[in-house]
Amino acid sequence: MSFRLFAILLLLSTAAFAGISDDVREALASNNASAAEAALQGYRAHQGVTPDYAEAVSWMARASLQARQLDRAETYAKQAESLSRQLLAKRPLDAEPHLPIALGAALEVQAQVLVARGEQTQAVDLLRRSVATYRNTSIQSRLQKNLNLLGLAGQPAPPLRIAQYIGPKPLPLAQLKGSPVLLFFWAHWCSDCKAEGPIITRLSSEFGTKGLMLLAPTQLYGYGAQGEDATPKDELPYTERVWQHFYPGLQGAPVPVSKENFDRYGASTTPTLVLLDRAGRVALYHPGAMPYEELRAAVEKVVR
Repeated sequence: MSFRLFAILLLLSTAAFAGISDDVREALASNNASAAEAALQGYRAHQGVTPDYAEAVSWMARASLQARQLDRAETYAKQAESLSRQLLAKRPLDAEPHLPIALGAALEVQAQVLVARGEQTQAVDLLRRSVATYRNTSIQSRLQKNLNLLGLAGQPAPPLRIAQYIGPKPLPLAQLKGSPVLLFFWAHWCSDCKAEGPIITRLSSEFGTKGLMLLAPTQLYGYGAQGEDATPKDELPYTERVWQHFYPGLQGAPVPVSKENFDRYGASTTPTLVLLDRAGRVALYHPGAMPYEELRAAVEKVVR
């Protein structure tokens, strides 16, 4: 075999094993766990342990959890965490996209397995340790989200940073006690947020006369239109234009702009909806969009 032919075959082999996390997700979506496992074994034999491989293992953990195979989910999750930690010895967590996904999912699944087994205290401890360990990384808000899902309801709402904002000047949450408050965490790139906008507008109109207050926290992501890189100086006015164009019925709502708010509330999913009662306690914490009737029922309880 010539060196040229060998090189071509090597490139083809490498290409065949590119994107293992996508291949595993595709196999799992087709309910073919054995094909996903075979793809993992083949990739590791040819490519070794890479961030993409660690992410693929984390998808096995998630699929096992969804199937309520708790022992299997835990095994895959701990494997993904171990592999991620090995890789972290050679690179920062956020040096590329696969490793944060792998490690975040690994810790998330382990916590959810503990909850499914009735071990909520252990799950909370795991998440608290993880939030402390990975503070100021991209997975902090994801871990905080999972921690909030377990224990934020009924607790005093964390304060918001309000120094930078769009629209009317926000008041501190402490000054809004006595009024129910809806926090609508959104992002300029988020299509689900835009779809939720009319629902928020409708509820604000219905319950504004009963004291419902609305704040719409967002953050800067480092890019603007068409995903092009943007400095904060450029991204902030772009975000304001998106807000004005896609949320015309919400222009009276203050829009605090701070990544810290997203980390504190665990708003790694957008939209994230947080409803506070008149005492300033969290009555609802919901990552993701909510249909009108479901969110309206929650709002009705806090405006009474």
